[in-house]
Amino acid sequence: MTRPSRPLWDKGQAALDVAAQRFCAGDDVLLDRALLPHDLRASRAHVAGLARIGVLSDHESAQLIAGLDELADLVARGAFILDDRFEDGHSAIEHFLGERLGDIGRKVHTGRSRNDQVLVAMRLYLRDQLAALADRCLDLAAACLARADATTELAMPGYTHLQRAVPTSFAALLAGHAEAQLDDVEVARAAARSLDACPLGTAAGHGVNLPLDRDGVARELGFSRVQVSPVNAQNSRGKHELLAVQALHQALLDLRRLAWDLSLFATAEFGFVRLPDAYTTGSSIMPNKRNPDVVELLRALPALAEGAMVELSALLSLPSGYHRDLQASKAPTLRAFERGLAGLALAPALVASLELDPARMRAAIDPALHATDRAIELATAGIPFRDAYQQVAAELHSSLTGRSPEHSLHARVSLGGAGNLGLDRLHARLQALRGD
Repeated sequence: MTRPSRPLWDKGQAALDVAAQRFCAGDDVLLDRALLPHDLRASRAHVAGLARIGVLSDHESAQLIAGLDELADLVARGAFILDDRFEDGHSAIEHFLGERLGDIGRKVHTGRSRNDQVLVAMRLYLRDQLAALADRCLDLAAACLARADATTELAMPGYTHLQRAVPTSFAALLAGHAEAQLDDVEVARAAARSLDACPLGTAAGHGVNLPLDRDGVARELGFSRVQVSPVNAQNSRGKHELLAVQALHQALLDLRRLAWDLSLFATAEFGFVRLPDAYTTGSSIMPNKRNPDVVELLRALPALAEGAMVELSALLSLPSGYHRDLQASKAPTLRAFERGLAGLALAPALVASLELDPARMRAAIDPALHATDRAIELATAGIPFRDAYQQVAAELHSSLTGRSPEHSLHARVSLGGAGNLGLDRLHARLQALRGD
């Protein structure tokens, strides 16, 4: 394919400053590699819509759709890669069609702008990424529940302030992480519903003098509704990206909590778990070291999303309409999702392959951890709880010996406690969210 001689917008009336054009293009052509399949899909729907209103003949529409399908196939096979021959993905599509189809190819842009073209491509991308986010969270929840099912009798200390507090089970800890991920599925899907509106047909923010079949195009692309106002369509750029990254951030915060727990429990000071070798590295100088690099990098992921959120928020301080500033919304969004989803994808296998040390966990439950149980027992026998609390505190080291951690687990029968984890409810919710 030849290199385009001029940008799409060039009117042939002024010399182009190469450095200025390179600055304006930035990394768009590289970033658009992730958006190009979505851009092609939207272009196909746009062409079909133009044919329905008579702007394109059936022959022209068929030719353009065949050309778009050819390019989509080349992209999928890695036979066409965006590079610095092009200003961006949009120019690559138009140039490809122009070379293949001549004047027919140059009709593809009728009735649209690069503004609504990138809006719809990003919207389709975000819809897929949020669906993938929900799937990753479901996978991690399932992995946590599977290990919880097998560890309901595995006693360990429950902590507050990083201090040993009461007996609990490893299953109770995992159930908490599972439920958090199920909550994150709901957040991801709520964000997806918010941006499930098709902006294609709004052009540069003021509509066009054509009776575009916007409803038909929206249906073809799988949107539940049309984003009606062209002004709102332009003003939503960056805002929907921010919302999607915020949903990602919620899941990554919960992933960080899990990673922190594993980091602590894998230390020699705790020794409750051993990370699988595939998730650790060695030291370049200390032959004895097993470093939890994967877990530590999982802990860092929320920072990446937070950085993206700051970048996106800063771009939204603009008046209505399109501004080139908004080009800068692509990089943080794509970066956050690429890295965040990759990290989430690692977590289920990590949970499934953890090596546990039941003896070490049980040994960490010293008699004092039964104090709360004893105080509640006295209260249920009729002693005011505050008096029972004081009595147990005074007898802390003499009245709590001989108690069993397993007895404490079984006695915690309030829903969610170690003796009544409600795993069946969490499994039911998981299945409902999966659509099983």
